[in-house]
Amino acid sequence: MLEFFHIKRDIPFMSYARVTTFISLVTFIAAVAALGLKGLNLGVDFTGGTVMEVSYSHQADVPKIRDTLTKIGMHDAAVQNFGTARDVMIRLPLKPDVSTAKLSDQVFHALQGADNSVTLKRVEFVGPQVGKELYENGALALLVVSLGIMAYLAMRFEWRFSVAAIIANMHDVVIILGFFAFFQWEFSLTVLAGILAVLGYSVNESVVVFDRVRENFRKMRKASVPEVIDNAITRTMSRTIITHTMTELMVLSMLFFGGEALYYFALALTIGIVFGIYSSVLVASPIVMWLGVSREDFLKPEKKEGEEAEALP
Repeated sequence: MLEFFHIKRDIPFMSYARVTTFISLVTFIAAVAALGLKGLNLGVDFTGGTVMEVSYSHQADVPKIRDTLTKIGMHDAAVQNFGTARDVMIRLPLKPDVSTAKLSDQVFHALQGADNSVTLKRVEFVGPQVGKELYENGALALLVVSLGIMAYLAMRFEWRFSVAAIIANMHDVVIILGFFAFFQWEFSLTVLAGILAVLGYSVNESVVVFDRVRENFRKMRKASVPEVIDNAITRTMSRTIITHTMTELMVLSMLFFGGEALYYFALALTIGIVFGIYSSVLVASPIVMWLGVSREDFLKPEKKEGEEAEALP
């Protein structure tokens, strides 16, 4: 394994397990409180509304378009480039007292007044029923992915690792949702896609650490369980630093330079990667230890003399 730097002595992570788990628990409770008190700021994808596509003869000035919509009272409209720099998608939430046709005409006339080179390409209405179905299907996708991860880890390792990994992954998901609830960032289908990506990313880190733990149980015969886990985490740190730093740089480039379309997707990934590292190392590993994992779980039981005699032809 490629090592960024070599650590001669194992870092005693498990001696701080209670502290790190307490920090995680406090953060988790804060995220749940934000979700309960404020709730998610659901986007048009989930609540329903009007989607408009407009095109300009030149590069669209997205901030100017937002200012134009704000002047006519469309403060909660989402504006982003779509396809090319000249094409723009505008998403408007439902307004009970205004019809879809009237709302789209009002927006288009305002845009024409600011720049007469704009042309209307498409107007689409997303009903509340469709939004509800998307919301339910998104929740179902999260559940199916979680169950799949749990089954995979139970088959590859042992049930204790499966339970620990799924708790750590749910910890990451709830914290991401908590951030979006607390700051009232728009929660859309792209953010949901980012959360699903974080689930896969986090479980990959857990698998790397768990693989080393299993290997250590077979090699470090005289070491205690905390020592085995400490060695596993320490020996995978170089890989963790290299992998996560490179991934985070890519995600941050999307966050700062990807524009409105990728902003919240990249933001969800940024939060998820940071907490994913923390949970895989300092949440999942202590839980495995407290669930009572032992060397015997990975060693084949020795056959007795009578069983060996019966096995002989």
